[in-house]
Amino acid sequence: MRVSAKVDYAVRAAVELAAADGELVKGEHLSQAQAIPLKFLENILIELRQAGLVRSQRGPEGGYWLGRPAAEISVADVIRAVEGPLASVRGERPEALDYEGSAQSLQHVWIALRGAMRDVLETVTLADLAEGSLPVPVEKRAKDPDAWSPTESRLGVRSR
Repeated sequence: MRVSAKVDYAVRAAVELAAADGELVKGEHLSQAQAIPLKFLENILIELRQAGLVRSQRGPEGGYWLGRPAAEISVADVIRAVEGPLASVRGERPEALDYEGSAQSLQHVWIALRGAMRDVLETVTLADLAEGSLPVPVEKRAKDPDAWSPTESRLGVRSR
């Protein structure tokens, strides 16, 4: 799975809002605090607002805040708001794919991958990230030395 700059920026901006604990945060502050280009951030905030994850107030006293409590917004919610489904293959949902012959079981791999991503991304909330306290299964997975090792080097294949 590749995490795009857009997803990375969206999650970081949302965590910054979670850390503000309901206080209005100006876009410029979010941009500076997380080193996100302001124009790019503004477009992301629009998408997060359209998804109901962020609210905004215009004007000199305006800013942004979360649309729901941080403990009720998962990382998966943020990803879906800015990029759509967690797992797609050629733009289609895995359950909509139909493979023939020796590739028939590939659909099950894509569905299992989506499930594994959900196990992490749907259980980690913005509150978890803002507080620096991840759910135990996620923390355990992150502490696994194999998780820190690029697959290529784990398998003895040279990295690019």
